[in-house]
Amino acid sequence: MAIASAARADFERARRRAFWRRVAKWFTRADDALLSFDEVRRQLHVRGQHDVGFHEVRVDQIVGSVSRYRDFDRAFLPRNVWTRGRWESIDRALRTGVVLPPVELYKVGEAYFVKDGNQRVSVARETGQVFVDAKVIEFDSPAPVSSVEDILDWIRDEDAVAFHETTGISRLRPGARIELTLPGQYEKLLEHIQTHRWYLGLERNSEVAYSDAVGSWYDRVYLPTVEAIRSADALRDFPNHTEGDLYLWITEHHWYLHEAGLAKGHGLPGVVDEYVEHHSERPLKRITRKIRRPRP
Repeated sequence: MAIASAARADFERARRRAFWRRVAKWFTRADDALLSFDEVRRQLHVRGQHDVGFHEVRVDQIVGSVSRYRDFDRAFLPRNVWTRGRWESIDRALRTGVVLPPVELYKVGEAYFVKDGNQRVSVARETGQVFVDAKVIEFDSPAPVSSVEDILDWIRDEDAVAFHETTGISRLRPGARIELTLPGQYEKLLEHIQTHRWYLGLERNSEVAYSDAVGSWYDRVYLPTVEAIRSADALRDFPNHTEGDLYLWITEHHWYLHEAGLAKGHGLPGVVDEYVEHHSERPLKRITRKIRRPRP
């Protein structure tokens, strides 16, 4: 009887927390729904799958569900009273030491979706369990995913997903993350890769596979520029932009210097410093630039 009462109390507490989370999210106009696996799979162009066996999975990495995403909020708190019976029976089982079967999860990047075991995940989160035993099937995503925020960002930017899918950069260079903030710019990156592929073909005197060109462009062109950007702490001068944005702007600036015959003696760090000096978006530097600009 005490165990049954404790399970009822756990469920009521979870329902109260779900209610107040919903109220808070309503005031902030924030979405608190679990993610639908089928929707994420479609919008992220998730393709192949493979069984990776049994693992311990952190409960807070489980962000969505295949079929029950309407029954729980993003913290896996129960939204509906009709989940009570199953929810409380699982809680009672855990309290009496019953070993429950592993949940079944789909994995996309570092995020997980429940195929079977939604109630077990909900109870685990509410009772402070950090890990659950799970049978995991992993799906291949063209874009790197580590959190809910990542998933939502990629879904909002179809051009970014298309770029990662076309190039396979996440597979060729695990951990690579190339993000742009301005529309229509991923086409420029694809042009850079094609140009690099052409030069690489001349260098090798042979046809170059597209995947080889992508890897070589990342290693020999993109990454050195990004490292120079990081060394100069250049993003501090462009607070609303990304390393990818600066890569494009600095590459175009470098090309301009070369065409104008002004690139002599300018190594990549020098080009970055010069670009930052002349184009910084920090208010103080912009004012200083205007003061220094010669009057006509």
